[in-house]
Amino acid sequence: MNGMQRVLAALTAAVIGAALAAPAAAEDRWPRFRGPGALGVSEEAGLPETWSDTENVAWVTEVAGLGWSSPIVWDDLVVVTSVVSNGEVEAPQGGLYLGGERGVPTDEHRWLVYGIDAATGAVRWEREVHRGVPAVSRHLKNTYASETPVTDGEHIYAYFGNVGLFCLDMEGRVVWSRPFEPVATRAGWGTASSPVLHGNRVYVVNDNEEQSYLLALSKETGAELWRVNRDEGTNWSTPYVWEHEQGAEIVTTGTDRVRAYDLEGELLWEIGGMSSIVAPTPFSRFGLLYVSSGYIGDQRRPVFAVRPGARGDLSVADGRPVHESLAWHLPRGGSYNTSPLVYGDHYYTLFDRGYFTCHDARTGEEVYGRQRIRVGAAFSASPWAYNGKIFALSEDGDTYVMKAGPQFELLGTNSLNEFTMATPAIAHGSLFIRTASKLYRITEQGGDAQ
Repeated sequence: MNGMQRVLAALTAAVIGAALAAPAAAEDRWPRFRGPGALGVSEEAGLPETWSDTENVAWVTEVAGLGWSSPIVWDDLVVVTSVVSNGEVEAPQGGLYLGGERGVPTDEHRWLVYGIDAATGAVRWEREVHRGVPAVSRHLKNTYASETPVTDGEHIYAYFGNVGLFCLDMEGRVVWSRPFEPVATRAGWGTASSPVLHGNRVYVVNDNEEQSYLLALSKETGAELWRVNRDEGTNWSTPYVWEHEQGAEIVTTGTDRVRAYDLEGELLWEIGGMSSIVAPTPFSRFGLLYVSSGYIGDQRRPVFAVRPGARGDLSVADGRPVHESLAWHLPRGGSYNTSPLVYGDHYYTLFDRGYFTCHDARTGEEVYGRQRIRVGAAFSASPWAYNGKIFALSEDGDTYVMKAGPQFELLGTNSLNEFTMATPAIAHGSLFIRTASKLYRITEQGGDAQ
């Protein structure tokens, strides 16, 4: 930054600091992957629409190590996780490609949780929760800190798939920890499924090549409340607790089947026919549950919209009528890594190779087919929406801004000029964007950040 930019950034930080002293509002909190309801949508006014690595930057903080976990925000605290190696680390390569497996490292690593001041970007605390040589490998595009933490404002739950789950208070002190035995993952690619909170429980899905399971833990003590073994291979999708008029259920997606369980781990319903790799996260809107998968090498890339109260096998197969609990489905509408988005009346899908589609969220009817965002762009972060616009962050650090609604229109591009795969957080009238080495707070200069 030049001198004037430093002054503007300091003034912005002062305004933000004053705003943060006010009573907390819902807009001050983005407590989990994709925010409240896992929707990736904010109704807050005054959010930024244009930025660069110098424009509309309230602050930027260096984050050591590697981690594709999303930042989370609770009031005046931003939390990120990372893993730091004491050896040389190969930089990730963008795009889709075969291979990418890396052998098990031999150098020591440190698993870290950072608490960052939302107003200034200063690191309030840094907590090492584990140290050692990794027991398993990872994909070059994955990290040992790809799971997004979750918070209820009293505690932070940071999960590292092949190390453990760690409960910290808001000052960074470890309250309890629960180790997880390292297990083999498909092709040695590592883990990514984030934990979820509901009531007094933390739910974790660990799908692997040895014995997959869904685990319910006490959020107060970490004690195991129940465990359900799953007939699944490795998956990377975060589970979702679907609350509706008939109750609540835990929805998990998998290569073999989507499965929904009651809050005691009893299977309620399932759907077969997913793609051979599953990463997108389920979510609900308009009384429907949306689940999808779309590995690019498969012909079968489904999207399902499920009504509440489903029971039994909902699978769609030749000669079998569509189950009444399915509101609609698309045989080839799912994305590979990115989670879809419902904004307004529309269901949007961002494909990893830079295509974008739009369907009616209630009926599944196509609004517009594949539109190219940019030739050569690759996407791993999930899209988000506000101000009547859709935002898609590429691996190159370019955010493409599109008009929401029934016609596709690309409005502009905002560049941070660094590789990234992390989905941003939205709070305090700002975007919190994580790149390979930095955490940015993007705020409309002169705006009234809350």
